[in-house]
Amino acid sequence: MARTNGKSDVDPQELDAAHELPASESAEDEGVSIDASSSRVAEAGELQKLRVERDTLIDRLARLQAEFENARKRTAREQQDFREYAVSDALKALLPTLDSFERALQTSKEKSEFRSGIDLIYKQLQDALQKLGLRPIPATGEPFDPHLHEAIEMVDTKDAEDHQIIEELQRGYKLKDRLLRPAMVKVARNPKH
Repeated sequence: MARTNGKSDVDPQELDAAHELPASESAEDEGVSIDASSSRVAEAGELQKLRVERDTLIDRLARLQAEFENARKRTAREQQDFREYAVSDALKALLPTLDSFERALQTSKEKSEFRSGIDLIYKQLQDALQKLGLRPIPATGEPFDPHLHEAIEMVDTKDAEDHQIIEELQRGYKLKDRLLRPAMVKVARNPKH
């Protein structure tokens, strides 16, 4: 373009070419913008897919953490139960000895040094077993409880209420809260009460 006298001499073909250039650039811009927009849609789709995958993995992680925590608690509870009740087999093995002591003490009521020694040993054994958590189950005079007592015989009587224990044949024991051995008992049957 040349200028003379403040007027511009513009060739009309150059003017058309100048107008065409921006038109072709704007078409390319549209192509770029269409490509950019489809690229953004693809990126948004990919982003959404990644979010779903992330949420799934976070959910899976939370479930695994909960399962692990439950397993840890269960193992701790089982270990505690094992510690508390590990002596149950040893105590079961000692119960016949305890029964023999009780029968021996019931047969002879006379006072002697031998009897006093047996009483002392029996009390020491009872104290040691109580420290380990062994507790006798009350029976005579109590109402029959099938969870704690084993009925060996039903006796017809008017001297006791129906389903009341009238005699303990073998003492029952609990280890803390667990039944170690049920008490063997005779139970009254009195249908009139």
